[in-house]
Amino acid sequence: MAISLDDAFAFVRRHNRGVLVTLRSNGRPQLSNILFIPGSDHSVRISVTEGRAKTKNLRRDPRASLHVARDDFFAYVVLDGEAALSPVAQTVDDPVVEELVEMYRLAQGEHPDWDEYRQVMVSDRRVVLTLSATNAYGMLGG
Repeated sequence: MAISLDDAFAFVRRHNRGVLVTLRSNGRPQLSNILFIPGSDHSVRISVTEGRAKTKNLRRDPRASLHVARDDFFAYVVLDGEAALSPVAQTVDDPVVEELVEMYRLAQGEHPDWDEYRQVMVSDRRVVLTLSATNAYGMLGG
C-alpha cells in the first residue's frame, strides 16, 4: 500500500536497521542487512565499503530500496529511490571521514578512540551512501 514519504519517515526515524536492495548486473536483487541514519529530509545515510557488491551495483545502477521493519515485524516501510555515493575515504581528516564520524555519533554516541576509528574508515575504504527516497509503501498499522 502506498504511503506518503512524510508518514514513511515518521516510521523510519524510529529505527536504524534495515535491508538494502540493489540490482545486480543480471537484474536480480542483492540484499544486504545495514544500519542507517535518517536524514532531515526524505533520505537516509549508510556507511558502505568500496568494492563490495552493493557499492558496485549502485555505481552501475543507482536505483535502490530500503526495507525497514518494526521489531515485532508486523509493520514495515519500503523506501524506493536513488543512491548517491561519496568519494572513498582517503585521509583521516577528509570530508568523507568527517561525515562518517558524524554518522557514528548519531548512531552510537562517542567512540572510545576516534583516531583509530578514522584510520579504520580510510583502511576499509569507506563510502557514504545517501539514499534519497522518491516513493514509499508498506503497512504502518497494528
